[in-house]
Amino acid sequence: MANKGQIGVTTENIFPVIKQFLYSDHEIFLRELVANAVDASQKMKTLASNGEFKGELGDLDVKVVLDESAKTLKIIDRGIGMTEEEVDKYINQIAFSSAGEFLEKYKDQNIIGHFGLGFYSAFMVATKVTIETLSWKEGAKAVRWSCEGNPEFEMEECDKAGRGTEITLYLDDDSARDYGTKDKIGSLLTKYCRFMPVKVVFGKKQEWKDGKYVDTDEDNVINNIDPIWTRKPSDLKEEDYQKFYRELYPMKEEPLFHIHLNVDYPFNLTGVLYFPKLKERMAIEKNQIQLYCNQMFVTDHVENIVPEFLTLLHGVIDSPDIPLNVSRSYLQSDENVKKISTYITRKVADRLDEIFRNEREAWEKKWDNLKLFIEYGMLSDEKFCERAMKFALLKNTDGKYFSFEDYRKAVADQQTDKDKKVVYLYATNTDAQYPYIEAAKAKGYDVLLMDCELDSHFVNLLEQKLTDTRFARVDSDSAENLIPKDDRVRLEMKEDERYDLENMFKAVLPAGNDYYVNGDNLGENSDPVLITQSEFMRRYREMSALGGGMNFYGEMPASYNITVNMQNPLIVKIMEAAKASVKPQAELPAEAPETATEEEKKAARDAREAVRVAHREDVEEFSRGNEILRQVIDLALLSNGMLKGKALADFIARSRKVVSDAYLK
Repeated sequence: MANKGQIGVTTENIFPVIKQFLYSDHEIFLRELVANAVDASQKMKTLASNGEFKGELGDLDVKVVLDESAKTLKIIDRGIGMTEEEVDKYINQIAFSSAGEFLEKYKDQNIIGHFGLGFYSAFMVATKVTIETLSWKEGAKAVRWSCEGNPEFEMEECDKAGRGTEITLYLDDDSARDYGTKDKIGSLLTKYCRFMPVKVVFGKKQEWKDGKYVDTDEDNVINNIDPIWTRKPSDLKEEDYQKFYRELYPMKEEPLFHIHLNVDYPFNLTGVLYFPKLKERMAIEKNQIQLYCNQMFVTDHVENIVPEFLTLLHGVIDSPDIPLNVSRSYLQSDENVKKISTYITRKVADRLDEIFRNEREAWEKKWDNLKLFIEYGMLSDEKFCERAMKFALLKNTDGKYFSFEDYRKAVADQQTDKDKKVVYLYATNTDAQYPYIEAAKAKGYDVLLMDCELDSHFVNLLEQKLTDTRFARVDSDSAENLIPKDDRVRLEMKEDERYDLENMFKAVLPAGNDYYVNGDNLGENSDPVLITQSEFMRRYREMSALGGGMNFYGEMPASYNITVNMQNPLIVKIMEAAKASVKPQAELPAEAPETATEEEKKAARDAREAVRVAHREDVEEFSRGNEILRQVIDLALLSNGMLKGKALADFIARSRKVVSDAYLK
C-alpha cells in the first residue's frame, strides 16, 4: 500500500518558487539530474574500491531515454540507489543533500552534487516526476516515489530488479515543445555533460543507409570521460592539446599556444587555456572559457574568476573550490576566487615569459597576434604589467622587434632631446604617414609601429613605466621639431608678419577646425606646408573615442598645427606676391587715454579693430585668388587625407589646369 505524505518544506508555495526562480535557465534541469546520476555512479565506484561493496559493478553508464510521443524523459543510472529511508530524507526533506554527508565520509573523492534542490529542478519542466530506486545495500527493497508538483507525494514498494535509480519526467506541454525533441536533448547533453566522468548514453549512433539515418547497435556516448585537463602534462603531447582544442572549437583556427593549469594547494584547480589566433584584432570573442566543477559544465561567464583581460582566451577551468550559488550559474566573490584569479594571472605570465626567453624567434612571429592581449593585460592588471615589462615587444616600421630594454639602447644616442628624455617616435599607419616616416628616417631616427587599437592608452602607460621617456607620433610635428635639440635655430617673425601669415592660410583652409599657423625654416627641399596635430590633443581624442573617460576631448573641434616652410621656393614666391599685392596695414589709431570715458574707449577700440579688419580682408582676398597658395595647401590636406568632396574635385580641376598651362606654354 502506498504511503502518502507531505514534503518537508516550510511553505506550500515552494513549487512555484522552484519553477520560476530557482534557476535562471530552465534547461539546467537536465544537467542537475544527470549530475545526480553521475554522482550515484561515482559513489558506487568508491564503495567498490574501498571494499564496502564486494559484488559486480557491471555497467555504470548513465542512460538518458526520450519518448517524444509520450512526452517522457528518463534518466537511468546503476549507482548506489536509495532505500525508503533515504528517499524520505533526501527527496522529501528538501533541505538536505546526500552529497554533503557522503563528502564528509569520503573526503578524497570528487562528488559533484552539493545541493538537495538539484533534483527539484525537474519540476520546472514536468507536471509529474517519478523515482524508482533500489539501494546497493543487501536486503534493500525497491521504492517508487511520485509527485505532481505540489507538496503531496506517494511512496511505495515496487518491483525494480536492478540496483540504481530511474527518474521519469512527464513533460508539460510547453517543455515538451522546448525540450522534448531528440535534437534538443542531444544539444543540452553535449553542452552540459560532454566531459562528465561517467559515460552518458543517449540512444544509438546512426549511419546513413538507404537514403536516411538509421540506428546502429553502438551506444551514442555523449561525453569524453578523460579530458586532457584531468591528465598529467607529462603524459600529453602537443598534438593532444591541438586535438582537444578542435574538440572544443571545431570551427576555429589552430591556437598560438596553450597553458596547462594544475594546482592542488591552497585550492584545487585544473584546466587548459589557449591563446587564440585573431583574424581581426577587434573581432574578439569573449566567454570562450568554460568553467567546470568536477567535469560538469557550470558556465562560460567566468569574469569573476578570470581577470578581465584573460577572458580573451579560450579553454577550460575546472575547480571544486569555486563557490557557486544554488543554481551553480553565478559565481560568488570570496577569498578563494581572488586567490584563483591571482594564480591564473601568474601562471599565464610565467608561460609567456618562458616562451619569450626560450623561443624568442617564435615569440616574435606570434607577437602581432598577441599584442592586443598583452597590452590589454598591462593596462588592466598592475601585477601582470610588472611581469610583462620583461617580455612585451616593440615593433618598428621596418618589421624588427625589440624588448623595451633593447630598444632604449638602440635609439638613446640619436633620439635624446634637450631635456635628456629619450623620444620614441611612432606611426599608426605606415601608408597614411609615409612622408612623415621617411622624413624622420632621413634624420637618422627610428620609428615604431603602434597600430593596435589600445595604443593611445598604451603609450601613456609606457611613459609612466619607462623612466625619462616620451612618445611622439611621427606626424605630430616637423621632423626637425619632433626631438628638440639645443642647437635648433627657430625662425623669428614679427608680430604683424605672423598675423598676416595666419590669416592668409586660414582663409583657404577648410572650415570647422581650429588651426594654429606658424612659420619655420625646414629647408628648401622640404614640403611647403606641413599639417600636424598636437601629440597631447590627438592622443586624448583617440583615447576618448575608445572610451578612455575623457569624453570632453572627443567633443572639441579637431585642431591642427599648420607649419609653413618659409625656405621653400614656392612659399617664398607666394610671400613675395602677397607683399606686392597687399598694402601694409595702416597705422593703428591711438588707444584712448585712461581718463577717457567708456564710450571714448570703445570708439578707440572699434577704430583700431576696423583697421585690422580692413587689412585682414585684403589678405584674405589675396589668398582666395592665389591658385598656387590654394594648391600647396590642398597638397598638404591631401597628404593627410583631409581633402574631400568639392574641395577634392576643385583640386583635381586646378591641377589639370596648372599642368596643362605649364606644358602647353
